[in-house]
Amino acid sequence: MRCRGKLTEPQSAGCTCLRLRKASRRVSQIYDQALEPCGLTVTQYGLLGHIGALDGIGVGNLAARMVMDPTTLTRNLKPLLEQAFVVLVPDQRDRRARCLHLTEDGRRTLAEAKPAWRRAQLYLEQVLGERDAPALNAVLDRVLARLTDAVAPRSLP
Repeated sequence: MRCRGKLTEPQSAGCTCLRLRKASRRVSQIYDQALEPCGLTVTQYGLLGHIGALDGIGVGNLAARMVMDPTTLTRNLKPLLEQAFVVLVPDQRDRRARCLHLTEDGRRTLAEAKPAWRRAQLYLEQVLGERDAPALNAVLDRVLARLTDAVAPRSLP
């Protein structure tokens, strides 16, 4: 691959992005299937969990924590707002900003969904094995930490 002067070759065969996206889709399917009886997707479950843990977080800050753009986050929040699991309240310090809070129904739904999430988590850990599951999580944590400060592809040397 040629990128502005320096000629390099990828270290591995195939596309890392494609592999990660395929794995992500399959893992999401496992969690979605487990959470379906609770009326949630794994994305919605994660949003409820984050909002519950970070009560009063702003939409922009939540988007950054979830590694989502604000438009995608807003689209994913819509069903949670419609079901009254989450409310948006004007920020007392900046009336233009809005803060997210779980409602009592949201807290109850999150608590009721936790056993289904736990079953999916245990299933995935069993499938991956006691050595690979923690290793995968450790590698993903390192990858996320490294990519947090990475530059956009068009800015690469």
